[in-house]
Amino acid sequence: MHHFVYKDNDLFCEDLSVAYIAEQIGTPFYLYSYSTIKRHFQVFNNAFNGLEHLTCFSLKSNSNLAILRLLALEGGGADIVSGGELFRALRAGITPNKIIYSGVGKTPSDMELALKSDILMFNVESDQELQTLNGVAKDIRGKAMIAIRINPDVEPKTHPYIVTGFSENKFGIGIKDSLKTYKLAKRLKNIDIKGISCHIGSQLTEIGPFVEALRKLKGLLRELKGMGLDIKFLNFGGGLGITYNDESPPHPFEYARALKDIIGEDRLTLILEPGRVIIGNAGILVTRVLYTKSTATKRFIIVDAGMNDLIRPTLYDSFHAVQPVKMTNSKMLTATIAGPICETGDFLAKDRKMPAFKPGDLVAIMSAGAYGFSMSSNYNSRPRPAEVMVKGKLFSIIRQRETYDDLISGEEIPKFLG
Repeated sequence: MHHFVYKDNDLFCEDLSVAYIAEQIGTPFYLYSYSTIKRHFQVFNNAFNGLEHLTCFSLKSNSNLAILRLLALEGGGADIVSGGELFRALRAGITPNKIIYSGVGKTPSDMELALKSDILMFNVESDQELQTLNGVAKDIRGKAMIAIRINPDVEPKTHPYIVTGFSENKFGIGIKDSLKTYKLAKRLKNIDIKGISCHIGSQLTEIGPFVEALRKLKGLLRELKGMGLDIKFLNFGGGLGITYNDESPPHPFEYARALKDIIGEDRLTLILEPGRVIIGNAGILVTRVLYTKSTATKRFIIVDAGMNDLIRPTLYDSFHAVQPVKMTNSKMLTATIAGPICETGDFLAKDRKMPAFKPGDLVAIMSAGAYGFSMSSNYNSRPRPAEVMVKGKLFSIIRQRETYDDLISGEEIPKFLG
C-alpha cells in the first residue's frame, strides 16, 4: 500500500495535490511519501519480531539524507557500499553499530574511515580484500569484525543485471571455497570473524531462491562451528521485490516466516538489507509534457524528464506505470514517453497504452523511489531534479534542483588555455 491516490480526479500524495507541488517548484521532481516510507519499514521490520534481527536499509537504492533520517528515527541501520554512503549514513544520524559495509571494491582509505567510525561489520568479498582489511586494521591498532560474503550459486529468477548469487558473478566467494577463506581469516590477528553474509539478487518475487540459499548457508554454519568459530550474525542481504506491473512478490511476513522456519533454534542475529521494498513504491517521478509527435509508425509523448533522471527503463527495460496527475476523459492511445536526451534509448515507457497526453499535462512515473535519483546523472549537461517529501498536508524540498552553476562546480579552465 502507498499514499498516492486520486481525489476528485487529481493525484494526491498523502493530503497534498501533486499538481499543487508542481506549480510551486516546477518539473521534473521526485516525490516521496513520508507515511509510506515509515509504514513500509515498520511492516518489514516487524515481520521479524521474535527473532534477533537488524534491518539495515540499502543506501544504494536511495541515499537522500531526509529519507535516511526518517529510517534512523525508526531504528533502522544502513547497508553501505562506499565511503560516501558511510558519510551519508553518519550525517543522517544512523548509529555506527548498525552499519554494514558491503561491496567488492572497498578502498583502504574507506576501510580506515569505517574502522575509525566503529561500524558493526564488513562483508568481505575476497581473500585479497580480507588481507588488505587486516593490514588497515593493524595500522590503526584496531580490529575489524567481519562476515564472509558467500556466493551460493542460486538462480534468483530476476533480471540478469541484478543477479548477484551465481558463480559467474563478481560478488562473494563460492560456498565450496569459503572454508579456505574462513581459515585464512582465523589466522589474521586484526580480523574478528562474526558472521556469514549472502545476497543473491534484487527484485526477487519468489521465496524459493531465498529458501534454497539459506539452506546452503545453514550447512556452512555447521562446518564453521565445527572449526570453533563463534558465528553470531547471519547477513541475508536484501532483494525482496515489489509490484511494478503485474508482479506478485511475497509479503514481508511470508518471507520472514520462511526464514524463521529454516533458522530454527540457531542463536543468530539476522541482518537484513532491504532497499527497494521500503522505498520503491514510496516515490514517483513527476514530469511535464513538452510536445507530442507522430511518425509513420509511432506516437511519441516528449516530456521534460529523461533517462538521465530515471535510467531503469533504458538500462533494464524496466516497467514503470504511467498515470496522469489529473484524470480526464481523453481516449487511450499507444505511445512512447520519451525524454529530451539525444539517445534513441531515452524513454520512460515504450509502446504503452496511455491517455492522449497533450503539451502541459503532468505525468506521474510510478514506483520510482528506488534506484531513481540515486542512479541519475548530468548526461547532456542536465541539472538533476529536485526531491520532495510530503507528510500529510506539508511538503519539503529535501534536495534542491541543481543549477547550471552546479554543473560546473569543481571544474577549472587551466591558465595555459588563456
